Amino acid sequence: MAPASARPAVLLVDDEPHSLAAMRMALEDEFDVLTAADAEAAMAVLRDEWVQVILCDQRMPGRSGVAFLSEVRERWPETVRLIVTGYTDSSAMVAAINEAGIHQILTKPWHPDQLLVAARNAAQLFQLSRENERMALEMRLLASTAESRVEKRRKALREGMGFETVLRAPNSPMVEVVQMARRFAGFDLPVVLTGEPGTGKAQLARAMHYASLRADKPFYDLNLAGMPEDLTAIELMGAKRGVLAGGVARIGLMQKADRGTLYLGGIETAPPGLQLTLLRVLTEGAFTPVGGQETVGTNFRLICGAGTDLKTLVAEGRFRADLYYALAAGEIAVPPLRARRGDIALLAQAKLAELSASHGKPVHGLDEAALEFLENYDWPGNLRELKNEIARMLVLAQDKMLGADLISRHILQAPPGDEGADRSADAVLARTGSLKDRVELMEMRILRETLTRHRWTKSRAAAELGLSRVGLRAKLDRYGIAGPAGRVSQDEED
Repeated sequence: MAPASARPAVLLVDDEPHSLAAMRMALEDEFDVLTAADAEAAMAVLRDEWVQVILCDQRMPGRSGVAFLSEVRERWPETVRLIVTGYTDSSAMVAAINEAGIHQILTKPWHPDQLLVAARNAAQLFQLSRENERMALEMRLLASTAESRVEKRRKALREGMGFETVLRAPNSPMVEVVQMARRFAGFDLPVVLTGEPGTGKAQLARAMHYASLRADKPFYDLNLAGMPEDLTAIELMGAKRGVLAGGVARIGLMQKADRGTLYLGGIETAPPGLQLTLLRVLTEGAFTPVGGQETVGTNFRLICGAGTDLKTLVAEGRFRADLYYALAAGEIAVPPLRARRGDIALLAQAKLAELSASHGKPVHGLDEAALEFLENYDWPGNLRELKNEIARMLVLAQDKMLGADLISRHILQAPPGDEGADRSADAVLARTGSLKDRVELMEMRILRETLTRHRWTKSRAAAELGLSRVGLRAKLDRYGIAGPAGRVSQDEED
């Protein structure tokens, strides 16, 4: 039962009434006192009341105090047990302590103050024991909760940075690339990812890290392209005191990434000194910080990104052959965006959702005409150029649905075709053919781009081009230029 008051309850067990009365008198000011004349009566009290402390006489009819307290120990082990005895046999007392788990033995005759202090200490011990159990339980729960939270965070991290983030259509060439990356992810080998800048090599390397045995360890990336050699060395290997301004030391990425993964983009631009350092790390697992003399050990997985074919650079003597063969345990080619036309709509919508959320400008998406123009473009800047174009469209958007009129003019001027085409007037001028054919090609592009910007409002397009509406319509019919399916021009609505 729950305690009826805030005061601790003590059970006094003695077959002599005057002893019970004396003990009650000594304790009743601070305790809720319960009494019993023998072991059976005491058991009945314990079944009905919440008792913290028991003071029991050793010599009683029926069962002795030690026998009674031994049973109490089995059924209510948290209750603090004290025994009162007139015997001083040390061996018997030791046996009593061991058998019944006695906290304290009080010898007769006892003093009231002695009895009160013993009861106080026992009550405090009971409270401390309960508090300790509570804290131990909370610690177990907290540990379990913390472990669960950590695992959930790790899972979310893996899902948020794993292969699921590499968006691709079912028939995309990226499907095979991701499959190959998954296979290499589980093997602790260096890998080279080749592909044009902006094709997502760093994202793929991160996904490989979170699918590897090193997923719980750190991932670092650094693009070497355009970095001065001395700065690159400090970033990767760190520097001892005295090398940097301010007299501070610096830990490099090779040490930070220990037991994790390090991705180095633009590896083809690595200077000869850095190539030698990387070769030493791959073969010996050690490097020397800038300005230092001691060797620092490290164990990280190296994934490199190359914008050009490293084998060609090796043949030309611009890249160490031994480093290339140490790096290229696995080599995966990442296709450019122009080879992934089926992915562009998916990527564009995802970029738009991401930018919309980050800039706080809600939109519904891109219409079909806009997606058609985006899919038709070659994207020489790959994913970076696509992201910038979507960001520009979002800034200019006045409606919830982003239309083709927001797309940059050089993209709008691209002629339709599965393979894309040249995107500039220079390319058209360089074509072969009659002057008439080449001029008509330019005219067709200009007509299509102008109408798109004006949302196929022919009166506005005609005004900009210095044509009458009849003249514009004749040119559209001549070149077979029609508006997007389902779109009605403003002129027709009026």
